Amino acid sequence: MAEGDAGEGKKDGKFASFAGYISLFVAGLSLLTSFYQGYLNTRFVEIVQKNVARGESMRTCKDIIDAYFQIKMRVALLAAGGAEADKREIDAKNAVSHFAALGTYLANLQSEEARVRYTHLSWALEKVVANARNTPPADVEKLFGPADDLFAGMNKDCVRVANSEL
Repeated sequence: MAEGDAGEGKKDGKFASFAGYISLFVAGLSLLTSFYQGYLNTRFVEIVQKNVARGESMRTCKDIIDAYFQIKMRVALLAAGGAEADKREIDAKNAVSHFAALGTYLANLQSEEARVRYTHLSWALEKVVANARNTPPADVEKLFGPADDLFAGMNKDCVRVANSEL
Protein backbone atom coordinates (compact mmCIF):
# COMPACT_ATOMS: atom_id res chain seq x y z
CA MET A 1 0.00 0.00 0.00
CA ALA A 2 2.84 2.26 0.66
CA GLU A 3 3.98 1.99 -2.93
CA GLY A 4 0.51 2.84 -4.26
CA ASP A 5 0.25 5.87 -2.04
CA ALA A 6 3.61 7.17 -3.24
CA GLY A 7 2.54 6.80 -6.91
CA GLU A 8 -0.66 8.70 -6.32
CA GLY A 9 1.28 11.45 -4.57
CA LYS A 10 3.45 11.92 -7.64
CA LYS A 11 0.36 12.15 -9.82
CA ASP A 12 -1.27 14.69 -7.51
CA GLY A 13 1.93 16.72 -7.45
CA LYS A 14 2.11 16.77 -11.26
CA PHE A 15 -1.55 17.79 -11.49
CA ALA A 16 -1.07 20.57 -8.92
CA SER A 17 2.00 21.79 -10.78
CA PHE A 18 0.12 21.71 -14.11
CA ALA A 19 -2.86 23.55 -12.57
CA GLY A 20 -0.46 26.16 -11.22
CA TYR A 21 1.01 26.72 -14.68
CA ILE A 22 -2.44 27.04 -16.18
CA SER A 23 -3.36 29.57 -13.49
CA LEU A 24 -0.24 31.60 -14.25
CA PHE A 25 -0.96 31.41 -17.99
CA VAL A 26 -4.55 32.61 -17.48
CA ALA A 27 -3.35 35.41 -15.20
CA GLY A 28 -0.79 36.46 -17.81
CA LEU A 29 -3.46 36.49 -20.51
CA SER A 30 -5.70 38.54 -18.25
CA LEU A 31 -2.90 41.04 -17.68
CA LEU A 32 -2.22 41.31 -21.42
CA THR A 33 -5.94 41.72 -22.11
CA SER A 34 -6.10 44.47 -19.51
CA PHE A 35 -3.19 46.34 -21.13
CA TYR A 36 -4.78 45.97 -24.56
CA GLN A 37 -8.13 47.22 -23.26
CA GLY A 38 -6.39 50.24 -21.74
CA TYR A 39 -4.74 50.94 -25.08
CA LEU A 40 -8.08 50.66 -26.89
CA ASN A 41 -9.75 52.99 -24.37
CA THR A 42 -6.98 55.56 -24.87
CA ARG A 43 -7.39 55.36 -28.67
CA PHE A 44 -11.16 55.74 -28.29
CA VAL A 45 -10.75 58.87 -26.18
CA GLU A 46 -8.31 60.30 -28.75
CA ILE A 47 -10.79 59.61 -31.57
CA VAL A 48 -13.63 61.27 -29.68
CA GLN A 49 -11.49 64.32 -28.90
CA LYS A 50 -10.42 64.68 -32.54
CA ASN A 51 -14.01 64.29 -33.68
CA VAL A 52 -15.23 66.97 -31.27
CA ALA A 53 -12.48 69.37 -32.40
CA ARG A 54 -13.25 68.60 -36.04
CA GLY A 55 -16.98 69.16 -35.50
CA GLU A 56 -16.31 72.44 -33.72
CA SER A 57 -14.04 73.56 -36.55
CA MET A 58 -16.67 72.67 -39.12
CA ARG A 59 -19.40 74.61 -37.31
CA THR A 60 -17.13 77.61 -37.02
CA CYS A 61 -16.17 77.33 -40.70
CA LYS A 62 -19.84 77.31 -41.64
CA ASP A 63 -20.47 80.38 -39.50
CA ILE A 64 -17.44 82.28 -40.77
CA ILE A 65 -18.31 81.59 -44.41
CA ASP A 66 -21.79 82.92 -43.77
CA ALA A 67 -20.31 85.97 -42.02
CA TYR A 68 -18.03 86.69 -44.99
CA PHE A 69 -20.92 86.77 -47.43
CA GLN A 70 -22.95 88.88 -45.02
CA ILE A 71 -20.13 91.42 -45.13
CA LYS A 72 -20.18 91.35 -48.92
CA MET A 73 -23.91 92.03 -48.95
CA ARG A 74 -23.65 94.84 -46.42
CA VAL A 75 -20.77 96.48 -48.28
CA ALA A 76 -22.80 96.36 -51.50
CA LEU A 77 -25.68 98.08 -49.70
CA LEU A 78 -23.29 100.63 -48.22
CA ALA A 79 -21.79 101.41 -51.63
CA ALA A 80 -25.29 101.94 -53.02
CA GLY A 81 -25.55 104.94 -50.69
CA GLY A 82 -28.88 106.37 -49.66
CA ALA A 83 -30.34 107.89 -46.56
CA GLU A 84 -29.39 104.99 -44.30
CA ALA A 85 -25.68 104.98 -45.18
CA ASP A 86 -24.59 105.59 -41.58
CA LYS A 87 -26.70 102.69 -40.32
CA ARG A 88 -25.43 100.46 -43.13
CA GLU A 89 -21.84 101.33 -42.29
CA ILE A 90 -22.42 100.41 -38.66
CA ASP A 91 -24.01 97.12 -39.78
CA ALA A 92 -21.03 96.39 -42.05
CA LYS A 93 -18.52 97.18 -39.29
CA ASN A 94 -20.48 94.96 -36.91
CA ALA A 95 -20.40 92.13 -39.46
CA VAL A 96 -16.62 92.53 -39.77
CA SER A 97 -16.29 92.38 -35.99
CA HIS A 98 -18.37 89.21 -35.92
CA PHE A 99 -16.20 87.75 -38.68
CA ALA A 100 -13.01 88.69 -36.79
CA ALA A 101 -14.31 87.03 -33.63
CA LEU A 102 -15.09 83.82 -35.50
CA GLY A 103 -11.73 84.03 -37.28
CA THR A 104 -9.91 84.34 -33.98
CA TYR A 105 -11.74 81.32 -32.59
CA LEU A 106 -11.05 79.30 -35.73
CA ALA A 107 -7.40 80.35 -35.70
CA ASN A 108 -7.07 79.07 -32.14
CA LEU A 109 -7.83 75.62 -33.53
CA GLN A 110 -5.19 76.04 -36.26
CA SER A 111 -1.53 76.97 -36.55
CA GLU A 112 0.16 80.31 -35.84
CA GLU A 113 0.46 80.84 -39.60
CA ALA A 114 -3.33 80.55 -39.95
CA ARG A 115 -3.81 83.04 -37.13
CA VAL A 116 -1.71 85.61 -39.00
CA ARG A 117 -3.61 85.01 -42.25
CA TYR A 118 -6.98 85.32 -40.54
CA THR A 119 -5.89 88.55 -38.87
CA HIS A 120 -4.82 89.98 -42.23
CA LEU A 121 -8.18 88.93 -43.67
CA SER A 122 -10.02 90.81 -40.91
CA TRP A 123 -7.89 93.90 -41.58
CA ALA A 124 -8.60 93.64 -45.32
CA LEU A 125 -12.33 93.52 -44.59
CA GLU A 126 -12.06 96.59 -42.35
CA LYS A 127 -10.41 98.44 -45.27
CA VAL A 128 -13.18 97.31 -47.60
CA VAL A 129 -15.83 98.73 -45.28
CA ALA A 130 -13.86 101.96 -44.84
CA ASN A 131 -13.68 102.45 -48.62
CA ALA A 132 -17.19 101.26 -49.47
CA ARG A 133 -18.93 104.66 -49.30
CA ASN A 134 -16.57 106.12 -51.89
CA THR A 135 -16.83 103.15 -54.25
CA PRO A 136 -19.37 102.94 -57.07
CA PRO A 137 -21.66 99.90 -56.68
CA ALA A 138 -20.25 98.40 -59.88
CA ASP A 139 -16.72 98.36 -58.39
CA VAL A 140 -17.57 96.73 -55.05
CA GLU A 141 -16.21 93.33 -56.14
CA LYS A 142 -12.85 94.98 -56.90
CA LEU A 143 -12.68 96.13 -53.27
CA PHE A 144 -12.84 92.49 -52.18
CA GLY A 145 -9.94 91.33 -54.40
CA PRO A 146 -7.27 90.94 -51.67
CA ALA A 147 -9.86 89.78 -49.12
CA ASP A 148 -11.19 87.16 -51.54
CA ASP A 149 -7.69 85.72 -51.94
CA LEU A 150 -7.21 85.49 -48.18
CA PHE A 151 -10.71 84.08 -47.79
CA ALA A 152 -9.90 81.35 -50.33
CA GLY A 153 -6.95 80.32 -48.14
CA MET A 154 -9.16 80.19 -45.07
CA ASN A 155 -11.72 78.15 -46.97
CA LYS A 156 -8.95 75.69 -47.98
CA ASP A 157 -8.13 75.31 -44.28
CA CYS A 158 -11.78 74.46 -43.65
CA VAL A 159 -11.82 71.92 -46.47
CA ARG A 160 -8.60 70.36 -45.14
CA VAL A 161 -10.17 69.96 -41.70
CA ALA A 162 -13.37 68.56 -43.21
CA ASN A 163 -11.43 65.99 -45.21
CA SER A 164 -9.09 65.00 -42.40
CA GLU A 165 -9.39 61.43 -41.19
CA LEU A 166 -9.94 60.54 -37.60
